[in-house]
Amino acid sequence: MTALRAVVVDDEQLAREELCYQLDRTGEVDIVAQAADGVEAVAAIRTHRPDVVFLDVQMPGLTGFEVARRVVPADHPMGVVFVTAYDQHAIEAFEVNAVDYLLKPVDTARLDQALERVRKRLSSDRPAGAPLTDQIERIVRLVSGRQERREQVALRVGDRFTLVRAEDIIFASLADESITIVTGQVAGTSSYRTLDELQARLDADVFWRVHRSHLVNINKIKEIVPWFSRNYILRMKDPRSTEIPVSRSQTKRLREYLKL
Repeated sequence: MTALRAVVVDDEQLAREELCYQLDRTGEVDIVAQAADGVEAVAAIRTHRPDVVFLDVQMPGLTGFEVARRVVPADHPMGVVFVTAYDQHAIEAFEVNAVDYLLKPVDTARLDQALERVRKRLSSDRPAGAPLTDQIERIVRLVSGRQERREQVALRVGDRFTLVRAEDIIFASLADESITIVTGQVAGTSSYRTLDELQARLDADVFWRVHRSHLVNINKIKEIVPWFSRNYILRMKDPRSTEIPVSRSQTKRLREYLKL
């Protein structure tokens, strides 16, 4: 069986490496390129013309959906599989003709199913944009099976785990392959491997991914400090008044929300 040529796209290096590891173990995939943001993804796809692209949804620059709309339909057969923590994007995923939709952390059996669907799509004479009944069925299953957001999050503080209410979280940051969560009373490390996974358990209207390494509670911002190139630094309401940078792609959203 000929290996599928794949491009893997995710702005979080650990998540990208984990998926590449899982794909490599199948023995069915040849990873021809990786990309850490939407702009890199478009360039890699156009350069390598892969059989399949594994696309994260939330990324700096261009979202996964924006990337897909730029390269699909292409002038050659290609499958698109979205890999993300946000199952609420299921319907939009299929609107851009995704072959499948995987939730983080990726289950090995589901990954095998996705690869099988990619092969079926590539071997089919059906146009990439044709409506498929099995896609509709998968949308229903994904939407009806959405996980409830957790009201509490466990933090490791020393040799113990402490439960904190989601609304008490001020921010979460990724550094040295570890996620630190800070509240007004305590700071500790989380067992979540990526910020995407953590954010999927929180209220997306309240917790914003203002930077690839930082997730903030929009209600826990103390000050907004203008920075270079019309960007901002957020000074949070934790005891240390931690300063968190806002990425260029999130600056516009912050301006519009706060009428800056």
